[in-house]
Amino acid sequence: MTIAPLHSAVSFPKGAGPLVAPRPAQPKTQVQIQPELEPPYHVILHDDDLHTYAYVVEMLTAIFGYGIKVSYKMACEVDESGRVIVATCHKELAELRVDQIENYGADPRMKESNRSMHATMEPSE
Repeated sequence: MTIAPLHSAVSFPKGAGPLVAPRPAQPKTQVQIQPELEPPYHVILHDDDLHTYAYVVEMLTAIFGYGIKVSYKMACEVDESGRVIVATCHKELAELRVDQIENYGADPRMKESNRSMHATMEPSE
């Protein structure tokens, strides 16, 4: 008796071959997408002659929560150089801080003061 090889004894559908074990699934690599960070912005306070040091210290303490020493140092710098960076933060917060400075009100210590101080913002980079 002749024994045929096993593979010739098994019939496969036309075009199909012997069964092959499936490959193990490749683990999906997770791509970490980093959000694009906005550049930080400086909030800049500009000097004028319609506000006292006490006003500037009071305003910076109220809006930013700075201590009296830090606020006074900034008041001196704005008086000496004409401007001072009072904060560096993301764009939305910078816009809010500029708005808060410009809407803080006149200095009650000076009759000539009829408006808030002026502030602007610019990218820090």
